[in-house]
Amino acid sequence: MRSVRLGALLAVCVAASAFAQDGTQEEAPRARNVSLQLGLGSYLPRVDTAPGVTGAPYQSTFGDNSMLLFQAEVDRFLWQKYGAVGVGFAFGYAEKYGPAKVVTTPSTPEGTTTTEKTALKILPLRLLAVYRMDYGALHWGIPLVPFVKVGLAYTPWWVTKGGDTETFDGQTGSGGKWGYSLAGGVALMLDFLEPDLSRNLATDTGIEHTYFMAEYVNDNTPGFGSRESGGLDLSAKHWLFSLAMDF
Repeated sequence: MRSVRLGALLAVCVAASAFAQDGTQEEAPRARNVSLQLGLGSYLPRVDTAPGVTGAPYQSTFGDNSMLLFQAEVDRFLWQKYGAVGVGFAFGYAEKYGPAKVVTTPSTPEGTTTTEKTALKILPLRLLAVYRMDYGALHWGIPLVPFVKVGLAYTPWWVTKGGDTETFDGQTGSGGKWGYSLAGGVALMLDFLEPDLSRNLATDTGIEHTYFMAEYVNDNTPGFGSRESGGLDLSAKHWLFSLAMDF
């Protein structure tokens, strides 16, 4: 009987010890699978500074203001240990309107405009490799997460006049340019603002973390090979600000 009581007491002690350890142990970060980012930024293409361009066609038509770029990005995480490594796809859209110009003739001075509107529209597409240094945020409570992105870029573009794609001398005002994209920045993990709400959000919706992201982007898309290979040089260096959610 004494040995039975001793065994039961030992079992209770072991269970209590395990319970206390679990209660004080920090919960391990849960793995994320996908990140969704929605962002806005400025975009001023280097149309006027490309080799072979005479004058300043972009500035004379649209002024000095940048285009407003909307971008969505989806990343798939492949490795999560000391940071997170993944692949992503980003697509954006930007447009800029200005007064359409009349073709210069002996009776029509250069720069004469009409009541119609002309527009430059672009659709940046990016295939990316992504790295986030989020170990400190997940394990030490440091909410700042540096990140870098590098990838292949393709930017379709088209020019419209009066709602239709513009043509000039038999050439259609549209095309696309290949290049590369580099980006770096920092994300602020927003979980620390409302930890309880963050945990409830993860339980109810599957959103593990939310971020505010600021990144500086270098899109270099003059076309592989020669910068004078035709079409518009839509390279640009710009800021992008996004809200992101990890699932």
